[in-house]
Amino acid sequence: MSQTTNFSATPLDTLQARFGLRVAAALTEHNQDVSADLSERLRFAREQALARARVARQAEAAHAGVTTVGVTSSGAAVLGKRFGSGFGFGSGSGWWFKLASVVPVVALLAGLVLIERWQGNAQITTAAEIDAALLTDDVPPAAYSDAGFVEFLKTPPRE
Repeated sequence: MSQTTNFSATPLDTLQARFGLRVAAALTEHNQDVSADLSERLRFAREQALARARVARQAEAAHAGVTTVGVTSSGAAVLGKRFGSGFGFGSGSGWWFKLASVVPVVALLAGLVLIERWQGNAQITTAAEIDAALLTDDVPPAAYSDAGFVEFLKTPPRE
């Protein structure tokens, strides 16, 4: 069984690949020294790790939008391409993707503008009510210049 290992350009991936090769070599070297039960558990764990690595590579390749080639447990080669990558909405570069990423920003800005206008209208309405109440009340003109009158206006009315 031949094994090919692809090293990527990042140092972390290189270190991980080297560590994996060292562990595999150590397990292969000492596989005669282990019991049958432990050997079976190690074989099962190795198959699970290979399956996870295969799924991760396929997901990474599908995310990149490239054609993936996989090998099944029976040795048959499987060729697959990510669905939708040729239609502009699966690859991340189509106009659907751009539209979908702009719509939330536009909705957020529209919501902020509406909130600002609503707050402004609420403040204007409150000020108009206070002014109307002051103008229709029987308050002498000297009360408007009193410093305590401003404090009187700030206190909530008693019921």
